[in-house]
Amino acid sequence: MQFRLFQQRIFDKMLSFDNGRVLVPTGGGKTYIMIRHSMVMIEKGAKTIVVVAPRILLANQLCAEFTEFITDAEILHVHSGETHYESTTNHEQIAVHTGMCLVADRPQLIFTTYNSLNKVVASGIDIDVMYCDEAHNSTRKDFFKSVAAASLIADRKYFFTATPKNSKNPHGPGMNNIMVYGPVIEKVPAQELVEAGCILPPTVIAHETHSVRNKDTAAIVDSETVLNILDTLDETNASKVLVAAPSTKILWNMLSQSDVINDLEDRGYDILHITSKHGAYVNRTKVNREIFFDILTNWGKDPNRKFVLFHYSILSEGINVPGLTHCILLRNLPMIEMAQTIGRVIRLHHEDAKDIASGKIPAGACQFYRKPTGFVTVPVHQNHGKAIQQRLQRVVDAIFIKGQPVESYV
Repeated sequence: MQFRLFQQRIFDKMLSFDNGRVLVPTGGGKTYIMIRHSMVMIEKGAKTIVVVAPRILLANQLCAEFTEFITDAEILHVHSGETHYESTTNHEQIAVHTGMCLVADRPQLIFTTYNSLNKVVASGIDIDVMYCDEAHNSTRKDFFKSVAAASLIADRKYFFTATPKNSKNPHGPGMNNIMVYGPVIEKVPAQELVEAGCILPPTVIAHETHSVRNKDTAAIVDSETVLNILDTLDETNASKVLVAAPSTKILWNMLSQSDVINDLEDRGYDILHITSKHGAYVNRTKVNREIFFDILTNWGKDPNRKFVLFHYSILSEGINVPGLTHCILLRNLPMIEMAQTIGRVIRLHHEDAKDIASGKIPAGACQFYRKPTGFVTVPVHQNHGKAIQQRLQRVVDAIFIKGQPVESYV
């Protein structure tokens, strides 16, 4: 596990501080920092490590990444979703599992969500280390109480985010509440990640149309817009496309009341879509989330596979989809979700990453990369979209020119 300079700084600070916030842009490899830190903690005697994510899909992804390196620990999931491992939301079963691990002198990794963290707290177990991923989610009113309680229980706790969410009251439910979240122990500007060859600078594109978009025409107009955008792009720059839909209803109407699926198939694209309400689909077939995630990962790594991935508010945060080349933003996102969505398409092409590692391409020399940028397209209709494009550009400028994380307030 070879660290970049900024990753080593974060790791060293985590060894020095038992509580703190780490502000690092998407693509900074924070998961590997958590993994390496947890390996050291286990070597020092830690028995219970809790990893918290905002969504079940991300909890499963984090589990897959942790268990690639940590193979001698017991695994427990505390959430309601599917998993290959033992799973429960019963606080008594959590306590029993922990007790068995202690008797057997085995470390355990518990993967949970902010929604289910209260079950871990209610179990009464001791927590040696807690990592909160996408920690801005922890400030939500119905999550903060559990996070604050877990922070008191855990001997060491670390909160990772690219987009901190603070409170006007420093003692309120914001990440600037030092009693819960600790101090900012490291803050990494996006430019450092670009120069280190970790991420790409994004490019915002306005796609102007002559359409008038309103409530009644939204699904049809959005379907036509997606197809028109794809037709104007170089295929090499739009082979794996993420589409952020305005709502679950509009997305479902796009897929069921227009010819967008047939038209995309005619263009050689596979179609994937996922929402909380309807679940996950791959080419018209409903699948569970684990299968969906596995397919997404495999197709993302396949250079010959073209796909369009529709979602509503599920894949914007934390989920690593390899190979995404383009994002089409069909809705005006909150500032944090907008910044997180940009993060989905600024990952390096895997061959570029290999060439940088071998010294074939200088790190940060994006002009020599196979994928020199991540594209984010915003449709601008006759009556809709211009403000979204301007807002998106301000977010990009703040992160990649001014080097500031996008902050918001509870």
